[in-house]
Amino acid sequence: MLCRSILPSLLLAYGSNRMAVPLVRRASAQAGWPGQLCFAVELTGSDLVYFTLSGSSQCPAGSDRRPQCFLPAPGRCYSVCIPAATQKSSRVRAARLHRHLEQKLSQGPLGARCKVLGLLSCSPDRAPEKGFLIQDPQPCPETERSLEELFLDQPELLPAPELCVYEAGEHGELWQSLWALRGTGSKEMLRRARVLAVAEPQLHPAVSHLRSVAVFASLEAACGVLEECTSLIPEAKAVLDLVDKCPKHPKKGEFPVIVIEGLDATGKTTVTQSVKDSLNACLLRSPPACVSEWRKTFDDEPTLIRRAFYALGNYIVASEIARESTKTPVIVDRYWHSTAAYAIATEISGKLQNLPQVHHEVYQWPEDLLRPDLVLLLTVSPEERIQRLQGRGLERTREEVALEANSLFRQKYVLIMKIILCLSVSVLSSCCQGENILPVTGEAEICLLIPEVAG
Repeated sequence: MLCRSILPSLLLAYGSNRMAVPLVRRASAQAGWPGQLCFAVELTGSDLVYFTLSGSSQCPAGSDRRPQCFLPAPGRCYSVCIPAATQKSSRVRAARLHRHLEQKLSQGPLGARCKVLGLLSCSPDRAPEKGFLIQDPQPCPETERSLEELFLDQPELLPAPELCVYEAGEHGELWQSLWALRGTGSKEMLRRARVLAVAEPQLHPAVSHLRSVAVFASLEAACGVLEECTSLIPEAKAVLDLVDKCPKHPKKGEFPVIVIEGLDATGKTTVTQSVKDSLNACLLRSPPACVSEWRKTFDDEPTLIRRAFYALGNYIVASEIARESTKTPVIVDRYWHSTAAYAIATEISGKLQNLPQVHHEVYQWPEDLLRPDLVLLLTVSPEERIQRLQGRGLERTREEVALEANSLFRQKYVLIMKIILCLSVSVLSSCCQGENILPVTGEAEICLLIPEVAG
């Protein structure tokens, strides 16, 4: 009722409304390929290529074409996957190992000589494994030797690091040889299988594990990740100490809570200040100031750790919202919506159609997190954003830089935001001039998103 009471004045301030309906491909509940070990590779331009392995020299019709991710002769490709964590206590080390190898592969002679693509290995009986496909356009013995030395130097890959080498057969077919690296220059072939093209799955193979690696469904789930980090990242304990001081399941006060979401340079600062002044409200930000000094530390960590940090920031802000909303209206600059949107857009590679279906659980609000009364999602055209960003000189996270450079990533972000709160969406056209919000056409959009309030 509180959000409905302030809606007329907001509509009056921001113009007349029209509906925005997000569209995502609907898919069946089953993800991936039943009964098969399969792989997904992200090419430059966000196209995904899928392939599987067969021990037979024969292949089904249509699968004998060489998947686009593999170089023609004389090029050679290699791949490695980080073993999936069999226990929660090892998932942080596995994520950090993936990040470490990504950095090593992109630097030095290997980085100069080879191209590295993201690889995802999937099978029905285990979690997806992240890895890399390394393309060497002019193969030389030094490349394979450098890869073997790099992987042997990673104790997390013991007892035996495994390297896949891809080579053409005598009839042009492509084969994968899986080698166990034993050290001291010795290695053992574990398997030789034919590489076959495979059809695109109904759901992106990473969808099924989003809630365990990127979008946390509860305070306990996010805390569990940072608790694993305390021996590796000193700042993790400091964040957990702040969370421990927050009340569990805080309740909102009688005053309205409005969240304002949007990418940088969408007029968020101007709109936030305008709404704050109009309502004489308290302004809060997520992540909150009490953890902002550690943002750089966690932004340099892999997705698992980075997302847990931002998730806990939302719970800390929730306690601040509960306290302040007993005294005055509250405006929040970003909240759980951004945290989830960044995470999903990062983890689900490829096109917009690869996003989880609209009613997937990953879009659901955490049951133990305080809900706002109203959300404003601001968007502008890419051209307008570029003009506004020029000359700002503000420090941005790696994800914010990716958003600026990658138009597909921006589209995913905005679409995910609309899906999360599509229960009631009104899109309003506006243009920010100074401190005033004037109704115009096509310059920007403000989506009024009214969440379903529990209870």
